Amino acid sequence: MRTTLTLDDDVTVQIERLRRARDVSLKNIVNEALRRGLRDMSTPARKRRSFHTRQFHMGKSLINMDNVSEVLAYLEGEGFK
Repeated sequence: MRTTLTLDDDVTVQIERLRRARDVSLKNIVNEALRRGLRDMSTPARKRRSFHTRQFHMGKSLINMDNVSEVLAYLEGEGFK
């Protein structure tokens, strides 16, 4: 099939680099890239393992951590403005 395809600049640069490195035609490199991309897109995404962090109790907070200005004032000192 013959068609016109408009590629983004970043894609064009990558394709041209691959084409030169492999010394193949533009047609071959684009077809290979499309085959790989379509194969990846058609396979279901792998299920990721959930990530858990351990909790650490730091004791009672000295300041309200929900109030950003209060936290900054505490860390920078009240005289800092």
